[in-house]
Amino acid sequence: MLRYLTAGESHCRELTAIIEGMPAGLDVASADIDREFKRRQSGYGRGGRMKIEADRAEITSGIRHGKTLGSPIALVVKNRDWENWTSIMSPDAIGASAEKAVTRPRPGHADLTGGLKYGHRDLRNVLERSSARETTMRVAAGAIARRLLGEFGIEVYSWVTEIGGVKGKFTGAPGALFRSAEGSEVRCPDGAASKAMMERIDKAKAEGDSLGGAFEVVLTGVPPGLGSYVQWDRKLDARLAFSLMSIQAIKGAEVGLGFSVASLPGSEVHDEIFYSAKGKSARFWPRRPGFTRKTNNAGGIEGGMSNGEPIVLRAAMKPIPTLYKPLRSVDIETKKPFKASVERSDTCAVPAAAVIAEAVVAFEVASAFLEKFGGDSISETGRNYTAYLDEIARY
Repeated sequence: MLRYLTAGESHCRELTAIIEGMPAGLDVASADIDREFKRRQSGYGRGGRMKIEADRAEITSGIRHGKTLGSPIALVVKNRDWENWTSIMSPDAIGASAEKAVTRPRPGHADLTGGLKYGHRDLRNVLERSSARETTMRVAAGAIARRLLGEFGIEVYSWVTEIGGVKGKFTGAPGALFRSAEGSEVRCPDGAASKAMMERIDKAKAEGDSLGGAFEVVLTGVPPGLGSYVQWDRKLDARLAFSLMSIQAIKGAEVGLGFSVASLPGSEVHDEIFYSAKGKSARFWPRRPGFTRKTNNAGGIEGGMSNGEPIVLRAAMKPIPTLYKPLRSVDIETKKPFKASVERSDTCAVPAAAVIAEAVVAFEVASAFLEKFGGDSISETGRNYTAYLDEIARY
């Protein structure tokens, strides 16, 4: 079973991730992880912390001479801002003065509910871990998962489709759209929309406000049969929706046509099935003669299983809740109203959220891939995968 855990607070000494279940023999370099870190920290509308942190992965176990060992992989990222927080975030009982305690919860954050749940009177105990800084280590885990998927021709792409009501218009192959998105400061393949999105962000920043948006994640090369219909918690679409919804500020997730299916007749929703007996290769994975679709309204998943078509996911992100034009709240100690406190924040983090989504989706698909094909080493997994492709080619 492939799994990972993360640890660390936003301003603590370091962030940590432990990944268990990765087969031996996979080529992994710290540069693979650092490249994804850089993508996560980029994007128009990011706040001041992105100028402070230049995340670098330190691999402390599980990889030797550039290859995974099959043992747990441990990763560490140092927080460069820690030196400014050594007293406030000290693990020792020296404590900070009571004047430093955070007692004013921000609307839209975990502050108040987390304080109620865990009994914290200093809400910094909540906001430090609930911060999206935690996603740094999820991106690290996802970077290694992408290396596994890449060994078998599975690619993961994303792009922003909307920011603050400005929507992009684009069509084309996922790889081409991804390359266009990588050249945009807001990660949108539509150049005109990218410019309008940036202008919208500038306006919101000037007004002390924040913006949300939406993005799309597409995986190509995924074979049919990942996931299962036999139990609710093994359905691939459910697991992918879970992974997307676990990202801070994500409030909605779709597969394929998503919510559009509610207003369409079945004849316009379901993907008709065809068969090619002449060995025509599939669009995205090394399929022999077999079954094909001309449409992909299901988003590559039917009955909780991948069906061989590209997996298409979308998610909606709410605006960052920390505003420079503070909203009203109530102090948990005095119970008096106030304007919510301001922590350093972004105006818009939708481009970064799309990169984080790539990571969590990649990890979930890698987990389903290893559940299906197993193997303690990459070569063993590869043999199992090749045998499966040969088998379904004869179906």
